[in-house]
Amino acid sequence: MGPFLITYLVELLSDKNTDKGHGRGYMLAFLLFASKTVESITQRQWYFGARRIGFQVRAALMVSIYKKSLSLKNSSTVAGKVVNFLDVDVEKVSDFFWYIHGIWLLPFQIFLALAILYSSLGAMASLSAVLITVLVMVSNTPLTKSQHNLNMKIMDARDSRIKAMAEAMKSMRILKLHAWETAYLDKLLKLRDVERGWLRRYLYTCSAICFLFWASPTLVSVITFGVCILVDIPLSAGTVLSALATFRVLQDPIYNLPELVSVITQTKVSLDRIEEFIKEDQQGKPSCYGNITEKKDLAMAGEMEIEPGEYSWEADNSSKKTKITLKIERKVSIRKGLKVAVCGPVGSGKSSLLYSIMGEIPRISGAETMVAGSRAYVPQSAWIQTGTIQDNVLFGKAMDKRLYEEVLQGCALDRDMELWANGDMTVVGERGVNLSGGQKQRIQLARALYSNSDVYFLDDPFSAVDAHTSAHLFKECLLRLMSSKTVMYVTHQLEFLRDSDLVLVMKGGRIVQSGRYDDLIADKDGELLKQMAAHNQSLSQVNPAKTHGLTKSKRHKKKQVELTEIESAHHVVGRECEEERESGRVKWDVYRKFVTSAYGGALIPVVLACHVFFQGLQICSNYWIAWAAERPYQVSKQKMIGLFVLLSAGSSAFILGRAVFLSTIAIETAQQLFLAMITNIFRAPMSFFDSTPSSRILNRASTDQATVDTDIPYRLAGLVFAMIQLLSIIFIMSQIAWPIFVLFLIIIAISAWYQGYYISSARELARMVGIRKAPVLHHFSETVSGAATIRCFNQGEKFLAKSFALIDDYTRVTFHNSATVEWLSIRINFLFNLVFFVMLVILVLLPRDTIDPSLAGLAATYGLNLNVLQAWVIWNLCHVENKMICVERILQYSNIPSESPLEVTNCRPTETWPWCGTIQIEALQIQYKLDMPMVLKGISCTFPGERKIGVVGRTGSGKSTLIQALFRIVEPSAGRILIDGVDISLLGLHDLRCKLSIIPQEPTLFQGTVRANLDPLQQYLDTEIWEVLRKCRLDEIVREDNRLLDAPVAEDGGNWSVGQRQLVCLARVLLMKKKILVLDEATASVDTATDNIIQKTIRQETDNCTVITIAHRIPTVIDSDLVLVLGEGNILEFDSPENLLRDESSAFSKLVMEFVGRSEGRHQPVLT
Repeated sequence: MGPFLITYLVELLSDKNTDKGHGRGYMLAFLLFASKTVESITQRQWYFGARRIGFQVRAALMVSIYKKSLSLKNSSTVAGKVVNFLDVDVEKVSDFFWYIHGIWLLPFQIFLALAILYSSLGAMASLSAVLITVLVMVSNTPLTKSQHNLNMKIMDARDSRIKAMAEAMKSMRILKLHAWETAYLDKLLKLRDVERGWLRRYLYTCSAICFLFWASPTLVSVITFGVCILVDIPLSAGTVLSALATFRVLQDPIYNLPELVSVITQTKVSLDRIEEFIKEDQQGKPSCYGNITEKKDLAMAGEMEIEPGEYSWEADNSSKKTKITLKIERKVSIRKGLKVAVCGPVGSGKSSLLYSIMGEIPRISGAETMVAGSRAYVPQSAWIQTGTIQDNVLFGKAMDKRLYEEVLQGCALDRDMELWANGDMTVVGERGVNLSGGQKQRIQLARALYSNSDVYFLDDPFSAVDAHTSAHLFKECLLRLMSSKTVMYVTHQLEFLRDSDLVLVMKGGRIVQSGRYDDLIADKDGELLKQMAAHNQSLSQVNPAKTHGLTKSKRHKKKQVELTEIESAHHVVGRECEEERESGRVKWDVYRKFVTSAYGGALIPVVLACHVFFQGLQICSNYWIAWAAERPYQVSKQKMIGLFVLLSAGSSAFILGRAVFLSTIAIETAQQLFLAMITNIFRAPMSFFDSTPSSRILNRASTDQATVDTDIPYRLAGLVFAMIQLLSIIFIMSQIAWPIFVLFLIIIAISAWYQGYYISSARELARMVGIRKAPVLHHFSETVSGAATIRCFNQGEKFLAKSFALIDDYTRVTFHNSATVEWLSIRINFLFNLVFFVMLVILVLLPRDTIDPSLAGLAATYGLNLNVLQAWVIWNLCHVENKMICVERILQYSNIPSESPLEVTNCRPTETWPWCGTIQIEALQIQYKLDMPMVLKGISCTFPGERKIGVVGRTGSGKSTLIQALFRIVEPSAGRILIDGVDISLLGLHDLRCKLSIIPQEPTLFQGTVRANLDPLQQYLDTEIWEVLRKCRLDEIVREDNRLLDAPVAEDGGNWSVGQRQLVCLARVLLMKKKILVLDEATASVDTATDNIIQKTIRQETDNCTVITIAHRIPTVIDSDLVLVLGEGNILEFDSPENLLRDESSAFSKLVMEFVGRSEGRHQPVLT
């Protein structure tokens, strides 16, 4: 109604008879006030209602995606995709509802505006307005389409960057150990450069659209008034100002219609992606009875029927012939209570056999496998939840104190609980990063035992612990606590086969032998006998030690070293590291750093000047056309339209300059903040990654960075521009009636009070939105990686309930955040509607001869948008601070304490260093935190160069800490380490680590190709790569794929077995040919035959190297030149194996005795 009533108001003010028209004037003022108030209330209501529906739809989609994630097989390969659905697609669908009313509102606005133009200017002028409006919209459409396409390109580029960063965050330890962090940082920066290229084009396209948005009313008004003058349509100040107000009504559809089409298109793309994911077919669902409750089924609980069939991970790949992963040729029936051992070489299909029974691998042919009763699963790669030790063991079940303590004792965790400051309430980090491999394995074994299930699937549960601990776990867990249960366990420790009821021997994805151990070992041509021959060959390296009285030493039994992981217990955190969170207002320093990030803030004055000139010229052009229309005899038509065109063109030029310069600032600001953040993250010490969930880091690199890329610069600039525009309107209104200025100051004071009342809550709500979202992403990611375990334990409902709670928490905060905005907006709108009403009343009351009707009409025209503009100022003022929290969070990670320098200029090693590889350890003390005890307690020894050093000790004796000190992952509290006489603490970290090589206990592969995993820095020839593959027995496996070295490696190496991944890591370090090589349980997940081959290869390839081997398998270190025995952070023994074995009471002799005793089956079987 505003433009329609403006004409009557200007006509009233033009009437010089002051004694008439007061009643009519009051009526017009009231109608304008009432229409603006109704508009404000209804608009806020529909936005609030639409947002609420959007939140509900978002929550429903999140739940649907989560339910689907729980049913995914081989889900590790889609973890990134699932997180992307939550972080991007569901948010886009939710945001769509903000625009949903535009579907009917925009056509209605266009129709209403054209009707007003027709009534005031006639058919010809309104027709020209229609044509130019259509022309502007048509010209805007390809830009909007380009904007949409570029946005998709940005999303794809951002997905690639986030995926690469997520992989780097999970594997940061291996990147630092190999000195690859700089190379992977460069890789991320290249991906960011691609993203930045699309971002630059996108933002400059946005500049063009912004120019059309602001210039469109000017262009429409120039053409329309030009037609009016040419065809002699009479113009008055009232009709001109009414038309100008109408052109502003047309401004929204011109800008919003293409954007609405773009939003609908993006929403459709996101919904299609989600729908495709949810409808994705899943095969391999097992036939099982789950938890037995009916009495008639109790007798069947624990029985299994493995039916003949074929299984493949590539079942869904229709583009090529399916490669069979596992083929079961004969039916295998397993009765309740049997212990079934599964053995075979690396990559033979052992884990796949378990997966097939559990229904985790797609079935190509054959009948379904039947598993009766409840199930428990211990995966080969430990899956530990973020939370307390107790939560991980109970896994959703109620506390049974007696069973709980019995399980902890059986899994040798009771002593760990005593050492941890908070006992079983100690919180472990993401993926159990602050636990040792043995602790993680024993915790998940405890989880399985506590479930008291009917059937247990254990995938190589003893590989991560030492000989004594594995013997304890086998005896206490499998033979005692699981004595009445059905257990199928995969193992490379062949000494554990003799106590099984049934042995399944795997080779090439088939069961080649099955039966009792004694029967299979009697088959001279059998596969098991071949594997046992390799095992005995390994054992023979140790058995000659019996001549030194090892067997006699059994008579000298002493108190065994406690089964505890002292080392890890020292650095397990007592509670989860809380997310960094500022409180109160965003500090001005954050704003300062933001606005000066690009070119030191040099372009800021240029942008402000452009906007001031644009605003001034626009007001002048509008005033000129209204003033000139009232004076047709004083101003010629040519002068009137010519000056109007000139002023309008000038304002359009400045708005174009403003848009281009602003986009330039936005691009550079985002890049500088990103570089500072990502560089500091990669330079952070490992303690930061151990205590910080990767979801927090990724949240800053994805959501926060995206906000900085495309949102904050425009919000901050929009706030400043709106304030300038508001001040200009107040200035015009004050020229008509100076009391308006006083009233305005009062209203500003009230608005400031409202804003202050609101902002304290809104600021914290905005912070809480980010904080509440991170657990949702983390829970989804954690669930996807452990989906097989969750399904096997039948815990899907509990995890689903937790996802409901987390999603509700997130939705609740976002709902309140949205509600507070509407609360503020409706009050601010009313206050400024009141200012507008008072101004109109004053205009009616003032004597007519003191009023310039053109200026009064101009003031009223601008006043129509006063409430919207002031609400926009307040809304932007609040939201800028809320959005600046993203900058605050990014700056937090731009100031992380860094490791030591990568390079020290005045202390660079020579190219040939280390030339001998001698390592001197002098009074070395290691303490993870100041308030924790020493882990290494002043040890001193020398590892001679070009010798083989074995490092042994009970689990947690300090072995891994020693290696971390060598690589300076942790810095010494006292003492030092010298390599060939050079104090490594004086060197740069990159200079040190690039001279060392290591195979860590947990093998790490990166998504990419085989070549990229072996040679990430592209330093070696293909012939050299093939040679190391051959030495590690991987060449035939790689040649199975026609792409050879370019064969793909899935995320986390998901398409390779754990043993194969360890072989790839071995090939990687052999290719590097470093002088010092560290093997940290490098062969823990391979069979004995493969281990023998690997050890032979290492001996042949590292003749002139210093090799430090940490191993639980005694044969792995028995042929070392020297053996270092650690115990509770001290050196117990350091001598040659021969000398140590001569002393029957030596700690090393006891370790060997335990290994030999276990390997020869000296423990007493308790099978019933």
